[in-house]
Amino acid sequence: MPRMRNRLIAAARRSMLQRGELYRRLDVAKEALRPSALVDRGKYRIGEKVDDAAHAVRQEVRDNRWPIAIAAAAGALWLLREPIKEHAPKLTRKIQDLANEVADHFRAPDEAADEDEIETLEEDDHEAVR
Repeated sequence: MPRMRNRLIAAARRSMLQRGELYRRLDVAKEALRPSALVDRGKYRIGEKVDDAAHAVRQEVRDNRWPIAIAAAAGALWLLREPIKEHAPKLTRKIQDLANEVADHFRAPDEAADEDEIETLEEDDHEAVR
C-alpha cells in the first residue's frame, strides 16, 4: 500500500506542476492576445520593417549619389518649369548684355593696340620695299 500511496502522491504533484505550468502558459497567451499587446507587437514589427527599409535606402543613396543628385535636380527643375519659362528670356538677355559689356570693355583697348600694330607693320613693309 505504501508504494501505491507514494505513486499517487507523485502523480498528484506532477498534476499540480502541470496544472501550474498550464495556467502560466494560459496567462502568457492571455497577455499576448490582449489588444494593447497586439498593437505593441504590430508597432514593433512595422518599426523593424521601416528601419530595414531606411537602411536599404541609405545604402542605395551612398552607392548612387550622382544619379540621385541629378534626378533630384531634374525633378526640381521640372517643378519650377513654369516660372523658368516666364523668367528665363529676361535672365538670358541680362546675361547676354553683361557678357557683351565685358567683351566691349576688354575689346576697346585691344582694338586700339591692334590698329597701331597693323599700321606699324604696314610702315615696316613700305620701308623694306623702298
